[in-house]
Amino acid sequence: MTTSYVHCGWGIRSAVRVIEWGMPSSAVPSASHRLRSILGGSIGNLVEWYDWYAYSAFSLYFAKSFFPPADQTVQLLNAAAVFAVGFLMRPLGGWLMGRYADRHGRRTALTASVLLMCAGSLLIAITPSYATIGIAAPALLVIARMMQGVSVGGEYGASATYLSEMAGAKHRGFWSSFQYVTLIMGQLLALGVLLVLQRTMSVAALEAWGWRIPFVIGAACALVAVVLRRNMAETTAFTKALAPGETRKSALTSLMAHPRSVATVFGLTAGGTVAFYTFTTYAQKFLVNTAGFTKSDATLISAASLAIFMCVQPLVGALSDRVGRRPVLMTFGVVGTLGTIPLLTALSTSTTFGSALLLLTVALLAVSGYTAINAVVKTELFPTNVRALGVAFPYAVAVSLFGGTAEYLALWFKNMGHESWFYWYVTACIAASLVVYVTMPETRDSEMMRDVEG
Repeated sequence: MTTSYVHCGWGIRSAVRVIEWGMPSSAVPSASHRLRSILGGSIGNLVEWYDWYAYSAFSLYFAKSFFPPADQTVQLLNAAAVFAVGFLMRPLGGWLMGRYADRHGRRTALTASVLLMCAGSLLIAITPSYATIGIAAPALLVIARMMQGVSVGGEYGASATYLSEMAGAKHRGFWSSFQYVTLIMGQLLALGVLLVLQRTMSVAALEAWGWRIPFVIGAACALVAVVLRRNMAETTAFTKALAPGETRKSALTSLMAHPRSVATVFGLTAGGTVAFYTFTTYAQKFLVNTAGFTKSDATLISAASLAIFMCVQPLVGALSDRVGRRPVLMTFGVVGTLGTIPLLTALSTSTTFGSALLLLTVALLAVSGYTAINAVVKTELFPTNVRALGVAFPYAVAVSLFGGTAEYLALWFKNMGHESWFYWYVTACIAASLVVYVTMPETRDSEMMRDVEG
């Protein structure tokens, strides 16, 4: 494992060496440079998540291109299965990029991850259809999603760590919430591109070739993100951790020195990620496939609710700076446990644009109790030398098992004729995480973050 990591790390450093030429030094950043670095990191995060969510937003149109002829639910199941494959690669990305970020810098890891995302988007954009190359089409789609899964698995841990270490202690929850602001903004941009194409192209044209446009855009924007990340400063905490003569432990040894923190990251993520993917990426398909809305109306409802969701994140993050992280997480856990089944039941029978928008917005406001602060809570559980890996790896495992399979399970239950079983599944996952929220320590004033207070 150590030998393979050395080769992998050397390869990553070689790939980004030219890009990093001319980057600012690792000196302690000024307040203005700190702000520019936070914004630069956030915008790069936006581009990565746009690329990731473009797949989900456009799967209603490209499913016919990549898979054999079948009814809509079966084709969406195939697309959801490939979506889940991308999630299965996230633990590998979390391990490799998290370990790399702890050894060679948050900034370098962030640059490498966005380059890999660019390559994955470009591959999806240029892959011929199933009618042209047969089984090779879904095979190439799987490879592209695997590349993107590794990228996103690494991006989350490095980005969460970078924003938390760059933010001051007093407003760490507020600034860290911008990770999800830009994550949601990426999803909104994907939906925005979809709305524009829906209004300028016919359904036939979108299904034939128009769905490739967002992936071309994503590949191009990823290169822009690389340029933005050139001007990011390295965090002071990481610079201090590179003291000359320091003896480094293996990544596994360092991670296993914090078993409770690892278990906490996994447990607090499980319910939150199921709820997040249920009411964001799957909601669009749910509105079409279950409630009976048109594709364009479902897209607009999803976009409007996500816009409100995005704006709430900094408010919830700032609230956690005042009242602590646990009360905010527990609020999400209680509301999610009690409200998921009635809300999804009501949404499944909703017939008007306004009622569907209201229900979905209420759900996302509750989920904000998890999304706005989950990243900062995780970073506050680990010391600098293992922080990126400690955040990224257990989170990626939980997201792969729960978030990545949520859409597939929902469609599977529906295909079996028992769609309501999925509502109970989401409720059970949130309830299990609520137990973690109740028993975990408060992290706002964590001793682990003493190295970033200045």
